[in-house]
Amino acid sequence: MQPHDFWQEIYPADTFDPAGPFDTFYPAMLEDGRQIMLPIRHLSNGENALASLIINQASFAVQDALADALAAKLRPFDPEIVVGLPTLGLTLAAAVARRLGHGRYVPLGTSRKFWYDEELSVPMSSITTPEYSKRLYADPRMLPLLRGSRIALIDDVISSGSSILAGLSLMQAIGIEPVVIGAAMLQSERWRDTIADIDPKWRDHIVGVFKTPLLSKSDDGHWTK
Repeated sequence: MQPHDFWQEIYPADTFDPAGPFDTFYPAMLEDGRQIMLPIRHLSNGENALASLIINQASFAVQDALADALAAKLRPFDPEIVVGLPTLGLTLAAAVARRLGHGRYVPLGTSRKFWYDEELSVPMSSITTPEYSKRLYADPRMLPLLRGSRIALIDDVISSGSSILAGLSLMQAIGIEPVVIGAAMLQSERWRDTIADIDPKWRDHIVGVFKTPLLSKSDDGHWTK
């Protein structure tokens, strides 16, 4: 496959063997059995790898399927405002808000506008930009919209948990506690302890469309669960 061929199609159930071993791609499985081909990204230790999702490079069909599924999982929490984490979470958050019948969503940002308040910002990092120092900001003009509302905090992928941790810290600075956290992909289990350290209740208030494991390199050079 060419790199631009990934995350472009949703395949019927059982198109690919979900048991592995895997070479260049991992077949992520949706709850109805359909599959999405995700590229495998090697971690720096050389012994492990993760399946990758870049949702703003996905086809509209894949984006629509993920947004439909996530909106269905969020609906029981009755969110009134969807808040999106930058950068990739914004694509998903906007689509999910539409499906929940909302007229808008609230994007957080990493670009400081001159009217922003530095006190409404927190440090932020992510697995895809580990060496890039940035801050997560909330637009102060959005505070009346956010306060007193039931908030769903959305990212495209929950991996190490660092982006969600920044989002929760920023919400706390505003005086808000989201009712639910949502993502298209829950990438391995590494994020669980990070989130649970904030409050164990988040284990029951995080929803994802599908999960992918931490992969390990086998003796023959392939990747296994």
